[in-house]
Amino acid sequence: MTSVAEKTRELIVETALRLFRERGYEATTMRAIAAEAGVSVGNAYYYFRSKEQLIQAYYDRAQTTHEAACREVFAAERSFAGRLGGVLREWVRISEPYHEFAVKFFKHAAEPSNPLSPFSAESAPARESAVALYREVVEGSAGRMDDELREELPELLWLLWMGVVLFWVHDKSPGCARTYRLIDRVVPLVDRLVGLSHLPGIKGVARELIEVVHELRA
Repeated sequence: MTSVAEKTRELIVETALRLFRERGYEATTMRAIAAEAGVSVGNAYYYFRSKEQLIQAYYDRAQTTHEAACREVFAAERSFAGRLGGVLREWVRISEPYHEFAVKFFKHAAEPSNPLSPFSAESAPARESAVALYREVVEGSAGRMDDELREELPELLWLLWMGVVLFWVHDKSPGCARTYRLIDRVVPLVDRLVGLSHLPGIKGVARELIEVVHELRA
């Protein structure tokens, strides 16, 4: 892709996100996005066949920004709790400008058959990148944990993150303070469970949890 094409694509994404925030997802048309961006409707459709693809571009951009923000966390933290908490808190921080926008389009993302669903085939690249990020959380941790749980933990942490996202969407506290408090309460609990996962009594519970995840995945 040429630099001109890259700039045009980025302009369309920036314009779309601004209009989604200002007017709402449903009220914003591809024609309006093209007009605001100063490109033809045909040019807009050349880069993005639908508004859903523009949201996918937002997903990809947000994931890239999140990964970059986590580099400092990974460099500074070796503990599982420190790495996990840092990753979750960084996501809330970088997502704050899009909080109101996320509230408006979340009802579409919550529909199982919608391409905007984080579980959809269209969202697979962003989902796989997010799971890979949580794999870094696990693999770089100094703490001891059950080997089988270690293998499955990145996906489990991604599901935990989905729960945090849902809470964040409905969080109306200033600066999303309640979401930060949720992270500060949940992470130590997860850390304790993971730290005990190699013990005989807890190992059986971990195996059962993994079997449940496998069943849900199937």
